[in-house]
Amino acid sequence: MSKLNNKKRAMRIRKKLKNVSSNRYRVSIFRSAKNISAQIIDDKSNKTLVSATSVKKKNADKKKKKGELSVSIAETLAKKALEKKIKNVYFDRGSYRFHGRIKIFAETLKKNGLNF
Repeated sequence: MSKLNNKKRAMRIRKKLKNVSSNRYRVSIFRSAKNISAQIIDDKSNKTLVSATSVKKKNADKKKKKGELSVSIAETLAKKALEKKIKNVYFDRGSYRFHGRIKIFAETLKKNGLNF
């Protein structure tokens, strides 16, 4: 699938989500072959409030499976969000399907106190 189709899919999904969830923050996720990163974004002011990534040096020391990496990053993001008193968010999966690491990430966020 080409990059253009992925971008179109991501924009289509994001547009639908923004219309439905105007008073919530957006959890945007990026998944590569080895790493995963996520941000909580305020669309009204176009600012990133909280972010977490697996690319940092402290995560590079330990060898983890990709699923375990998703769980640890989701726990970190949820912890940072609750410190800033962010509870209500909506999940923007981008052009990724809701299975595998993306699904594990979302379920971990729900377990740790964020409401979708």
